[in-house]
Amino acid sequence: MDKTLIVTNDFPPRPGGIQAFVHSMALRLDPGQVVVYASTWRDGSEVARFDAEQPFPVVRDRTSMLLPTPRVTAQAAGLLREHGCTSVWFGAAAPLGLMAPALRKAGARRIVATTHGHEAGWAQLPASRQLLRRIGEGTDTITYLGEYTRSRIAPALTPRAAARMVQLPPGVDEKTFHPASGGDKVRARLGLADRPVIVCVSRLVPRKGQDTLILGLPRILAVQPDAVLLVVGGGPYANELKRLAAQTGVTDSVVFTGAVPWEELPAHFGAGDVFAMPCRTRRRGLDVEGLGIVYLEASATGLPVVAGDSGGAPDAVLDGETGWVVRGGVPEDAADRILALLGDAELRQRMGEHGRKWVEDAWRWDLLADRLKALL
Repeated sequence: MDKTLIVTNDFPPRPGGIQAFVHSMALRLDPGQVVVYASTWRDGSEVARFDAEQPFPVVRDRTSMLLPTPRVTAQAAGLLREHGCTSVWFGAAAPLGLMAPALRKAGARRIVATTHGHEAGWAQLPASRQLLRRIGEGTDTITYLGEYTRSRIAPALTPRAAARMVQLPPGVDEKTFHPASGGDKVRARLGLADRPVIVCVSRLVPRKGQDTLILGLPRILAVQPDAVLLVVGGGPYANELKRLAAQTGVTDSVVFTGAVPWEELPAHFGAGDVFAMPCRTRRRGLDVEGLGIVYLEASATGLPVVAGDSGGAPDAVLDGETGWVVRGGVPEDAADRILALLGDAELRQRMGEHGRKWVEDAWRWDLLADRLKALL
């Protein structure tokens, strides 16, 4: 692998799925061959501590959002030359990939840009579609998460750039997410004991479908009166979800943990009997699930999953084998599948074991990091 400059807005300690993706990939590259150029975050002391712990240099821009401005482009080009990098990986193609021609002039021989869900949205609007086309022409490879995102992004590119696309989804650390991850301790701490637990681990935003689960809870409680919905994560939708639980009359059957440190997430997955996140597409396709790595983390933990049909979420589920895909935003659909799982321990075990094996065979980080190394 050539020495690589990673240019990204999405990097811890800022939380999020793309941040975890980029960081996990970076950790599996040769640390002597990696330099990270990232935006900063609101807590400067936390950022400094995090950066000091990394095995590679992390250079933070003074801004909280890198944009392909002349100043940022010049800074990236200067880092490329200073550290002798000859490859560039844009952690998210849009908009940072617009810097590709300038970095090529500065000495980059290989440029890879990774797409997520938001680039699929860019491909639907005329102005941003043209920018995405420019990114495709300026880079050697645009990567995609799954067939959904590829099918949306490829038509926005030139045929030549579309033909160079390579799948690069995030992976799962199967040694961290596993059936013995400590779920019993979380259950005990939260007072859940032997109650049937539906767990949803995700940022609290409307697309993810926590509201669908709350609205479907009366249907579940009619059959499983001791069931509880464990909502793990923080986000701007939190207060609205709590109001909805009160309005629906299920407050006593919903537990909100708030934001949870990353190292505690595996145990929170393990606290569930069923994982459910019935995500839905919003804003006429502009707000869409790119993949949904949480489904795979749940599978690695040995849980059956109930996923929504938004965007690339179905790519993370073997429908009928590791779980089910339901119509996003339809409480009855999600509730009925959850009830089927809560009522059949053998089915839960079979789907959970199948999901675990699928992750081990196809979604391990080391397999996917090798693919990135080859691209770089």
